Amino acid sequence: MWLILAFCSAALLGFYDVFKKKSLSDNAVLPVLGLNTLFSSVIFLPFILISIWRPEALQGSLFFVPAAGWEVHRWIILKAFIVLSSWIFGYFGMKHLPITIVGPINATRPVMTLIGAMLVFGERLNVWQWAGVLTAICSFFLLGRSSKKEGVNFRDNRWIWSLIAAAVLGSVSGLYDKFLMKQFDHMLVQSWFNLYQLVLMGGLLFFLWWPRRKKTTPFRWKCSIPFISLFLCAADFVYYLALSEPDSMISIVSMVRRSSVLVSFLVGAIVFKEKNLRSKAVDLVLVLASMVFLYLGNVL
Repeated sequence: MWLILAFCSAALLGFYDVFKKKSLSDNAVLPVLGLNTLFSSVIFLPFILISIWRPEALQGSLFFVPAAGWEVHRWIILKAFIVLSSWIFGYFGMKHLPITIVGPINATRPVMTLIGAMLVFGERLNVWQWAGVLTAICSFFLLGRSSKKEGVNFRDNRWIWSLIAAAVLGSVSGLYDKFLMKQFDHMLVQSWFNLYQLVLMGGLLFFLWWPRRKKTTPFRWKCSIPFISLFLCAADFVYYLALSEPDSMISIVSMVRRSSVLVSFLVGAIVFKEKNLRSKAVDLVLVLASMVFLYLGNVL
C-alpha cells in the first residue's frame, strides 16, 4: 500500500512543479514562496483548531491533529528550517532553468537519500532496486550533456548549483521525515511545520525582500500561485501516510516520488514549448526505467 501512495504523491508533485514554474516565470521568487507557505498554512489551520476546540469531531480520522509539547515541536521547527532552505534554493533554480532540465535533476535527488537511508536506517536494496538507482545516476550524467546544447553548463551555472543545494537539503529532509514518522503523527508534523514555515518566511520577506523589492524582479499575482500549495499539501499528505506504514522504505518512496518528472516534462514540452526535447527524452526514459526497476524490486 505504501508504494501505491508514493506513486500518487509523485503524480501530485508533477502538477506542483508545473504550477510552480508557471508562477515563477518573470516573477519575484520570495513573495511566491511566501504565498505558498501562507496558503499551505490556511489549508491545515482549521484541522489544528478543530482538534483543539472540538477534538471529538476529528478523533479517529486521518485529519486529527494530536496535542504535543515543546519536546515534539522543536523537532518540527527543525523540519521547517530544512524544508524552507531547500525551497529557497529550488525556487530560484526553477525560475532560471527550463522545467525539462529541472525535472530530471530533481528525479535523481533520491540517490543521496538512498545513501543516507543505508547509513542511517540500515536499509538494504536487492538487485532490481540497485538497477533502478544506477539507471537514475546514468540519466543525470546524460542530462548534463544534453543541457549544454541550451547553453546550460552544469559546472559553471549557479542555478544548477542552486538546484543541487536544494537536492541535498531535500534528501536530508527525506531522511528526517522517516525519523519523524517513526515517532510522531503525520498530521501533527505536516500541519505544524507549515505554520512554522510561514513564520520563518514572514521574517525573510520583511527583512530581505521588502527593503529591496524595487530593485529586484517585481512581484505579480498569478492565478496559478494557490495551486502550488494545493498540490503540494495533497502530495505531502499522501507521502506522510506512506512513510507512516511500518514496512515503508524511505529510499524507495523518495525515488518513486521523483517519477513526477513525467508530468513536468510533458507540460514543459506542450505548454512551455521548451527546446532540445529529443535528447532530454532519453534522460526521461532512463528515469522512468529506474522507477520500473524499483517497483519490480519491491513486488518480486
